[in-house]
Amino acid sequence: MFDLAAAREAIGRQAIILPDPVPPHPLLDGKAEIGRGEYSVVIDKGDGERVYKIVSSPADYFLYTAEDRPRGEHFPVVYADHGIIGRAVSGYPLHLIEMERLFPLADDSPAAELAKRLIEYYWSSCQQWSRLGADMGRIALYHLTVHPLAITVSLQQALKALSDFVEDYQVLPDILNANNLMMRKDGTLVFSDPVFIA
Repeated sequence: MFDLAAAREAIGRQAIILPDPVPPHPLLDGKAEIGRGEYSVVIDKGDGERVYKIVSSPADYFLYTAEDRPRGEHFPVVYADHGIIGRAVSGYPLHLIEMERLFPLADDSPAAELAKRLIEYYWSSCQQWSRLGADMGRIALYHLTVHPLAITVSLQQALKALSDFVEDYQVLPDILNANNLMMRKDGTLVFSDPVFIA
């Protein structure tokens, strides 16, 4: 059985939660926090369709706002960049992004099964390339693009777009965490937070 926690710890990606409080902001005041990760906080917009995401990682900010960012069926729809609203204890600015609301993978759903296969295959590739140290994740992701899984064409294209983004922006992939792979209401698998900076 694949041990995801051990895999993440082996590459230094164990569960860490952003410690920063949500800054006061007119768009956020009175809104509920619904999620928190290593570099972000998700706030419920209240309409059931969109969320506000506060991101502290430059990698996430590029992923959500760069003109040449990956787009398509398996990447989040971003509606607005509301600018910098504070500074994280890490020293990075806190950016406020408005994006589509995504959902955790439902147990035994096709999206969850697909995510599990991607994570396991990615981890296997990471182990194969572990002698490359910090670059192993980038090489492992590239490996997924040249040795396709039995997946949809759109998901294979999304992996290629993600691999290209990782190379172009010199960030690292993070698809060892099911929380970074989410789904839409219709069950589509989405790379919600697939990158980080070292």
